[in-house]
Amino acid sequence: MAVILCILLAGVSGGLGLWVWTQRRALRSAARQLKALEETNSTARLRLAVPNRSAEQLLEGVNRLLELRREDQAVWLERERSLRQQIANVSHDLRTPLTSILGYLQLLEDPALPEGERREYLQVVEGRARALQSLITGFYDLSRLEGGEYPLEREAVNLYSCLSGLLAAFYNDFTDRGFEMTVELAEHLPPVQADSGGALRVFTNLIRNALDHGRGKMTIRLWQEGEQVVSLFANQTDELTAEDLPHIFDRFFTSDKMRTGRNTGLGLAIVKTLAEQMGCKLTAELENGMFAIRVLWPLWRGNGFGG
Repeated sequence: MAVILCILLAGVSGGLGLWVWTQRRALRSAARQLKALEETNSTARLRLAVPNRSAEQLLEGVNRLLELRREDQAVWLERERSLRQQIANVSHDLRTPLTSILGYLQLLEDPALPEGERREYLQVVEGRARALQSLITGFYDLSRLEGGEYPLEREAVNLYSCLSGLLAAFYNDFTDRGFEMTVELAEHLPPVQADSGGALRVFTNLIRNALDHGRGKMTIRLWQEGEQVVSLFANQTDELTAEDLPHIFDRFFTSDKMRTGRNTGLGLAIVKTLAEQMGCKLTAELENGMFAIRVLWPLWRGNGFGG
């Protein structure tokens, strides 16, 4: 009897020893897999060579952490790429007017330069300086907006009064550039929930964008649609493509692919940031050569932005 018991114990001990050895071997294999994943940045998953429910649950958690790490790394790399591109764009946009200003200043140093050409060059320098000022101001304003440092007041805003007065101020710009204007502003609209200065900035940027990049026909409309007031700015253009549309509101996006300095790409980014912080929704579309931006303004309810 004792012999049989000893044999049984030896078998059990041998079986346990083999099980422990296989489990340790499987865990060492998983550790090697993890090291290889770290070195090669592979997307493979850790696996056990032998079944073990508890260890498999542990490895599943490790695999999930690895996936989250890869996702975070991908987001970080995309942000780095975007930041480098933005820095390159800003540098180029700053360099373009500065180079032009320096070039014309050298020409102005010529004492034999005719007075008419001197005045013309000074006008060019002034225009380039104003473009540079606009870029720096836009970049500063966008930084303040995105950093939560641009104060927006909750108030009832009359969009009809805001937009009609602004259109009157831009009347000469429309006529000088030969736009075929269609303006339809519904009167007696209910007030919307917005910041008066923010609404004015949104409309101003949309008008300037249409003036800078539009041609021929331009349509500006304002009307109520359910529980919101809709503003529409549409202009004829041959600069945009369907591929550009998803990037219209991106910082520093410009349809001027050569970045000649005609456009900083900040105006619509400011529109988007301002509108969203005031609880508005934006849409952009391009159809039959007409580029249109709609801003949907929530009606005034006496509550906070986004409330």
